Amino acid sequence: MARTIAILDDEEDILKLVQTHLAKAGFRVETFSRPEAFLKYLERNRPDLILLDLMLPGTDGLEICRYLKSQPEKSNLPIIMLTARSQEADRVAGLEMGADDYVTKPFSLRELEARIKAVLRRLEKPATGERAEKKLAAGKLIINPEKHEVRLKGQPVELSLSEFKILELLTSRPGRVFTRDQILDHLWGQEKVVIPRTVDVHVRHLREKLGPLADLIKSVRGLGYKYEE
Repeated sequence: MARTIAILDDEEDILKLVQTHLAKAGFRVETFSRPEAFLKYLERNRPDLILLDLMLPGTDGLEICRYLKSQPEKSNLPIIMLTARSQEADRVAGLEMGADDYVTKPFSLRELEARIKAVLRRLEKPATGERAEKKLAAGKLIINPEKHEVRLKGQPVELSLSEFKILELLTSRPGRVFTRDQILDHLWGQEKVVIPRTVDVHVRHLREKLGPLADLIKSVRGLGYKYEE
């Protein structure tokens, strides 16, 4: 079954180009030029991935991204930001809102397709074998890799895809220090195109969501991060 990509961008020519290219690549594509129509679509539909323009009339992509990430039923939707701004601060702002990746305009359609496929691959479960549920912190933190679920003191914790994968990696080897590059490799593999600061943003969000257990994710100055009880 074809994966569905929902695109919100107020530039009609970009919408048409991206829609045509992704449709040829085998995706089902839904396009929107106005935020109101896009949000109404999301009330009844769940795309596999969202392409979200940063600059929009009357609002901006960051506000929409923040809104989506605040909704429990939509918080784990993968989002790639489309931005004409190339400064690091603007890219980091998108990541801080929970975006999974960003593409700077003007962009190559082939690169955009590759980025989309890379994010979607990260969503796929292993083809063979089951990954056992992990109980940590005296049972207060439960990670279920098969269901992509995290529970804190019995309550669900809504994590983005990147946050979940970082938590899964760190807890796979308690006490071991993972460098930022190792974490990026775990997230992106050979398609790593993001800046190391991306890891810091995702870890900060992860800690915020872990609340009273935030200190279990420890920083190691000059190296990276580790999970340690």
